[in-house]
Amino acid sequence: MRFHSLRPETERRKELSMASYDLEHHLNWIRAQFPALQQAINGREVIYLDGPGGTQVPQRVIDAMADYLARSNANTHGSFPTSRRTDAVIAAARDAMADLLGCEADEIVFGTNMTTMTFAVSRAIGRELRPGDEILLTRLDHDANIAPWSTLEEHGAVIRLVDIDPKDCTLDMGDLRRQLNDRTRLIAVCYASNAVGTINDVTEIARLAHAVGALVFVDAVHFVPHGPIDVRALDCDFLACSPYKFFAPHVGVLYGKREHLRRFRPYKVRPATEDSPERWETGTQNHEGLAGVTAAIEYLAELGRRTGPNVGDGRTSKRRPVLLAAMEAIRGYERKLVEPLIRGLLAIPGVTVYGITDPPRFDWRTPTVALRLAGQTPQELARFLAEQGMFTWAGNYYAINLTERLGVETAGGMLRLGLVHYNTAEEVARVVDAFRACARVG
Repeated sequence: MRFHSLRPETERRKELSMASYDLEHHLNWIRAQFPALQQAINGREVIYLDGPGGTQVPQRVIDAMADYLARSNANTHGSFPTSRRTDAVIAAARDAMADLLGCEADEIVFGTNMTTMTFAVSRAIGRELRPGDEILLTRLDHDANIAPWSTLEEHGAVIRLVDIDPKDCTLDMGDLRRQLNDRTRLIAVCYASNAVGTINDVTEIARLAHAVGALVFVDAVHFVPHGPIDVRALDCDFLACSPYKFFAPHVGVLYGKREHLRRFRPYKVRPATEDSPERWETGTQNHEGLAGVTAAIEYLAELGRRTGPNVGDGRTSKRRPVLLAAMEAIRGYERKLVEPLIRGLLAIPGVTVYGITDPPRFDWRTPTVALRLAGQTPQELARFLAEQGMFTWAGNYYAINLTERLGVETAGGMLRLGLVHYNTAEEVARVVDAFRACARVG
């Protein structure tokens, strides 16, 4: 199977040589950008393995948010300077997110988080559904891409669930094709699983959906920190993400094709504008958070200039190429981290790793690893690792359909290790050693 959904734009940009994407040479600079990485517990440096739940932020993000609150804190569309500066902050964040996702600024909507924004879209689409219309969901998804669509059963929608292959936690594309029909109105699917890291072939899913006239809503929350996105190449209709998963503060972002944002009617207060995309943005936005979003994307752009010096200067008009360079560098580096992590874990007696474990297929996974250790609950493991200064998550991470399908929900779920590009090979080795020690004790 051709791997087009992870790297669509890179395949069209042959001049972006992977040889230039050597992120390891910039690790000292990268880690210096994140003040949280300087923390220690029990005399040991903290290892942040909680990236899928929310990454740490660069100092420039903190500075941008503080500067907004000190100099520009006001509501929008006023005639005074701080209000005009707030308008400029929102416009800059829209431009930055458009550069990151490969779309236009008027296709970017801001909100509180991905879950809330997905509910908003589902309610708007629900206005047009008829009894018997079908929606396809998957067992791989976070419940934020399940519950908002399941509520449409109140409108008479039929909810269908696409299965997975439990051996490697990949989506059963055969099952998806069998369930897709001329009554299907929407497929909601994650770009990558927040629990086990599986990357879905979103481009193929969109092709199949559009062939029967269905829409595609993509939850890209987990994927965005790990690789480049081109929403045009994916041809998805909507895509949601959360910047606090890619080095920014707590804000929600929705991409929608321009024609959909204008056609569907969102629920909103009467005085709010009918102009798109603002008509989708209920209430006052998190302005200081949006200042932080722009700063986080500027951090990625600078990383792109350092790792891909021949692709642009990173200014707004040329930011897209350097962002692609950054995300390709991140993708390649994180693969170097996850291979020894999985290999080391699999060598420990009693460890079960869920998801793709065959290195030749690692283009189809992120560096997020879910596991269980015989004789230990995930919660016990998380507490043991926390004492060693290693921050992990235990449970189902809201991917409850997946943990139920794997038969581990009632046994405490799984332990999740989530690497991002500020992690190091030394940290991976330390984590594997900690598991070996825990297995011996157990």
